[in-house]
Amino acid sequence: MGLRVVGAGFPRTGTTSLKAALERLLGAPCYHMRELFGRPDDAAVWRDAYAGVMPDWHRFLAGYAAGVDWPVSWFWRDLSAAFPDALVLLSRRESAERWYQSMDRTVLEGARRLTRGDFAGARPPMLAGGTPEQARATEEMIRAMFGGAFDDPHDRDNVIAAYERHLDEVRATVPAHRLLEWQPADGWQPLCAALDLPIPDEPFPHENTTAEMQARINDMGGR
Repeated sequence: MGLRVVGAGFPRTGTTSLKAALERLLGAPCYHMRELFGRPDDAAVWRDAYAGVMPDWHRFLAGYAAGVDWPVSWFWRDLSAAFPDALVLLSRRESAERWYQSMDRTVLEGARRLTRGDFAGARPPMLAGGTPEQARATEEMIRAMFGGAFDDPHDRDNVIAAYERHLDEVRATVPAHRLLEWQPADGWQPLCAALDLPIPDEPFPHENTTAEMQARINDMGGR
C-alpha cells in the first residue's frame, strides 16, 4: 500500500479531523503527529530527515494510506514525488488570522513551554514514553520543526507570513489535478469527490478543538 493522500497543511488546520475522516474513507491508517505516541523510534527518522537524511518513504510509511500534519506535511515535496499518484491535500483555515489564533493558544504554546522546560518536572506524553534516546530524538525533532518553519515563533507577523508563504508555495508547485485545498467547514464532499469515493452517511468528524488541546497542554504542566 502506498500513500493515496499526502497532507501539505500546517498544524491547526483540521488535521486531526482529517486523520479520522481519511481513515474512515480509505480503511487504513493515516500518519499524524500522534503516531509518535505509539512509534517513538520514528522521531529519530524524522529528526534525520530534517537534517537532510531521507528514509525510504515506502518502507517507513508502509501500511499507511495517508499522512497529514507535521512532520508529514513538512515533507510534502519529497512525499508527493515518492508517491506520484497521491492527492496533495492542502488543509487551511478560513483566514490566516484565525489559524494563528488557534496555533498560538495550542501548538506554539506547547512548543514554547517545552523549550523552556516548563512542565513542572513532567515530560509531555510524547517525550515521556520510551527510552531517554527516544525522548531526546523527539525533542530534537520538535526543535527542528519549529526552527525550520518560523524565524521567530514568538513573532505573530513572522508566523503568519510563514503560513501564507507555505500556502502560496504549495499552490504554485503542485499541478492543479493533484491539489485539493480544504478547510474544516468543507466536510466530506471535496475529499470524496477528489478520491472518487461515496460520501459516508455520518457526520464529518470534528476533533481536537482549541479548548481540548489547551486542556491537554495544561494537564501536561500539572495545571
